[in-house]
Amino acid sequence: MIRLLYLLTLILCALPFVPGVLGILIPAFSWLPALGMTTPKVQAFTTVLHWPGLSAAIGLTLFTGLGSTLLAAMFCFVILKRYWGSRRWQFLEHTLSPMLAMPHVAFAIGFAFTFSPTGWLFRLLEFFGFNTDGWFSLIQDPYGLGLMVALAIKETPFLLLMSIAVLQQIQVSRLLAVSAGLGYSRHESWIKVILPQWLPGMRLPIFAVTAYGLSVVDVALILGPTRPPTLAVLVWQWFNEPDLTLLPRAAVGALLLLAIALLTLGMLRATEWLSLHYDRRWQLSGPALNPETGRTRSQLTGQRFWPIALPFIAIPLIVVPVLMIWSVAQRWRFPDLLPSRYSGWFWQQESASLIELATSSVTLALISSLAALVLAIACLEYRQKYQRGLPGWLIALPLVIPQLSLLFGIQITTYWIPGQWYWLWVCWSHLLFVFPYLYLALDGPWRHYDIRLDQTARSLGLNGWQTWWQVKCPLLLPAIWLGLAVGISVSLAQYLPTQMLGAGRISTITTEAVALASGQDRRVSAVYGLIQGILPLIFFTLAMAASRFSARFRRTSPQQRSEHTDDLICGKPHYK
Repeated sequence: MIRLLYLLTLILCALPFVPGVLGILIPAFSWLPALGMTTPKVQAFTTVLHWPGLSAAIGLTLFTGLGSTLLAAMFCFVILKRYWGSRRWQFLEHTLSPMLAMPHVAFAIGFAFTFSPTGWLFRLLEFFGFNTDGWFSLIQDPYGLGLMVALAIKETPFLLLMSIAVLQQIQVSRLLAVSAGLGYSRHESWIKVILPQWLPGMRLPIFAVTAYGLSVVDVALILGPTRPPTLAVLVWQWFNEPDLTLLPRAAVGALLLLAIALLTLGMLRATEWLSLHYDRRWQLSGPALNPETGRTRSQLTGQRFWPIALPFIAIPLIVVPVLMIWSVAQRWRFPDLLPSRYSGWFWQQESASLIELATSSVTLALISSLAALVLAIACLEYRQKYQRGLPGWLIALPLVIPQLSLLFGIQITTYWIPGQWYWLWVCWSHLLFVFPYLYLALDGPWRHYDIRLDQTARSLGLNGWQTWWQVKCPLLLPAIWLGLAVGISVSLAQYLPTQMLGAGRISTITTEAVALASGQDRRVSAVYGLIQGILPLIFFTLAMAASRFSARFRRTSPQQRSEHTDDLICGKPHYK
């Protein structure tokens, strides 16, 4: 059974890449027999290369994608350097789950309501006497600064979460102690000793953040520039053209986006190699000396700049209350700091639609996440049993390939399959992007599991299934609950897979929130953004409660363990 599930995982997760690539290449050369295009041409390439504003769109894409990645990595490293191993780190670690639970679209809507020209920040400035007429706004600014900052803040919790396992593996406390004994300050130890070991371990998460920043569509539609837009939004507009004969142009755009993403990731990898392996003089220069005393400096320049990471905590704390206030604001004139009238009418008006959309969203999330959970556990058990795990590229590709490019090719391929299997395609696409995150969430606990427990249970008479259910599963159940919550939150946040493979026939909270954020009433947008943020938080809360309950349930007193543990494993009856 484990081997069969392992093969099924390879088929479900690796198979889409073949039609994904072919579905871009073939239409790019204008070969679509269903539309009467039977002669390969390069006209679409010429059209795209001469498109007005293409170079500006590419520049915006690189600026926002690389800028958000660098800012997020800097925020992450500064926070780790400042708080790792302290009491405040425990508080920050507990806040990561709520921050990760909030989808990008909900955060983008709250960010827009906070920093728009009539947003809460400008209202606050007007309240203190500042005249904000003509001030620069971060929402849909022509330089993409707002998009870059929002992406950086939203991706920082993900990098922090991925950093925990890396720093635990390299044993930071021992490295700091040895470095201090050699005369290095704490700042120098983090820069010259820990950073060269932290960065290679964070390669895949940083690549995933970069690829997402370069190809994001939903957040860019809300916060990004419009004239010209980023390349991903431009390709999305080409894809939505009603004239199907223009599909080759969209295919070339998707191919160009894929090429830019791969070249950018290659550039980042080359930069990492040059800075960490080729030119290592900055690592081997020794501790910095004070020119006046000739002794090592206890504090170096840069230690005082940790407050630059404060927006990572402050802005998410502001965004959620702003959404809550807008959702019940009946009358809120500018520059009033708070609404003059409140009403729950907008919640009542949208209640029927919210229930339907939430049901559809949760159903998709549960189906894709449970399927991904079964496949991930099967692959981890297969690795433990046969010492052969999933190829690393299979986990990395869905994270580093732009969604728009991959889904475009898959959708073109689905046109050749008769029938309307939209729910199946959407569930499959959600599974494709949920599985890597869920697998990575469970990989650490599975690696740290002591295999000798299984060997002991088998030696005492339990078979394979009994060993898993009675010994291994209770110990790993907290990690399974949290991994399932991660998968559900990833599925709930999917926009492009639902829109493209659902062909507009499947609506979720996310698709409606993006559509309403482009216009309509702010109060309705706040309602949908708040619901989209609450749903993952509910599942994270349930997962944390279930993990604590399962951990408490399996705890027994030492006397009970001594009396019943052997009998439980051996399956012996109790005699009175």
